[in-house]
Order: sequence, then structure tokens, then C-alpha cells
Amino acid sequence: MENDQHIYGIRAVVEAIKAEQPINKIFLQKGLKGELFKELEASIRKNGISASYVPIEKLNRLTRNNHQGVVAQISPVTFHDFEQLVEEVISKEKLPLFLLLDQVSDVRNFGAIIRTAECCGVHGIIVPKNGAAPITNDTVKTSAGAAFNVPIAKVDHLKDAVFYLQSSGISVTAATEKTEDEIYGVDFDQPSAIIMGSEEKGISPSILGIVDQKAKLPLLGKIGSLNVSVACGVFLYEVVRQRRK
Repeated sequence: MENDQHIYGIRAVVEAIKAEQPINKIFLQKGLKGELFKELEASIRKNGISASYVPIEKLNRLTRNNHQGVVAQISPVTFHDFEQLVEEVISKEKLPLFLLLDQVSDVRNFGAIIRTAECCGVHGIIVPKNGAAPITNDTVKTSAGAAFNVPIAKVDHLKDAVFYLQSSGISVTAATEKTEDEIYGVDFDQPSAIIMGSEEKGISPSILGIVDQKAKLPLLGKIGSLNVSVACGVFLYEVVRQRRK
């Protein structure tokens, strides 16, 4: 698990997109031109794939092969369709539990969260297509393989996912310090979704404005916050505690 999987070459990456391969990110050489390259750029925009323009030295470090100015990082797991995932879970589970991650960008935090989510019976993890940590081999390793057991879906906009969950009868709780309400007053003995925010900025204000409730963890020491993976674990195990009564 020491190296991530990569596809390189313009045509190969174009075909990978057409085949709906689970692409984490595409690295493009700065200044590259040509009709095929324009086709690739259009396909990247159309499919909402994360991409970065980088110096050729970066591409050379990613692969020693003839990359033609393009390298795509392939996810080791396959992503699920969001709406289909929600519908399947609701049809099978009496008490669905979803986890949404708003711009969590550290792959090891992501892996640790996936591991805890699997242990707590989370039925699906939802992340935005852009700005979220990719699922790399490091993520899978940190998750202890749980990334293969918990369905993960990518969405264009997390805000739309919240609206969809709410319209499907799911109560959405934001884990945030921007509230006076503590987690222990939230009723998780119902179809629920929890949103965890990024390591630096927390949950975006636009999402905080539409959730059903906000909740925080009591902090009794001098440190003002918990690591997001640790905070996520506390939230999820409060759900487990309530549902095991």
C-alpha cells in the first residue's frame, strides 16, 4: 500500500473518465495545449473531477512513465450514487445513520473517521467532490480496511445532499462549537445524519443555516477543540449509546 494507483497519458485518462473510473484527482501540466488536451479539460469540467495544473517536475515524481503531461490518481474504492444509496438504506434500515464530511482534507483523519463509522454501523458516508480528502492507499490503511465496507458517495454540493436527506425523513445534526446545545440533548433514536466540519474552518455557514439542529461536545480543559476524527467518534458513539437502550 505504499504507492497510490495512477493512470497516465492524455488518451488513457480521457477513456478512464468515460469508463467512470473512481478518479480522486487529475494533475495537468501547466501550459499544455492541443485538441485532445482540450477534450480532456472539457470532460474534467463536465464530470466535476478535481484537477490541478502543476509543473512537469510534479508529474515526473508521480510516475517515471511517459505521462504526456497528465496523471490521474485513481481511488482504491468505488463510489456509490448518492440518491440511490439513500433510497437503498431507507428501504432496508429502520434507523438509517449517515455521516457527512464538510471539507475534511486530511487523508489520515478521513481514514480514522471511516474506521469509526464502520464500527458504529454508519450506513453511508457523503463527501463533496471538491475540497475533500481523496481516498488513497493511506486512507484505506488508516481505516484498517473499513473503506471497503462502508458505502461512500460523492456529491457536487453538500448543501443539496442535506436538503435531500431532510426531504427523505432524515434528521440532520451539525457538530459545531457555534451553539449552546450539547450533544446529549439530541435525539438520535430516529433516522439521522451527522455533519462533521473541516479541521480548520468547521462546517460552512451556508450548511449550518439549514440543518435541523446543532450540537457541541463539552470541553473541560484548556484546549478549545478536538481533532475531527476524535470528535466524530464521540458523536457516533452517542448515537450507538442511545440506540442500544
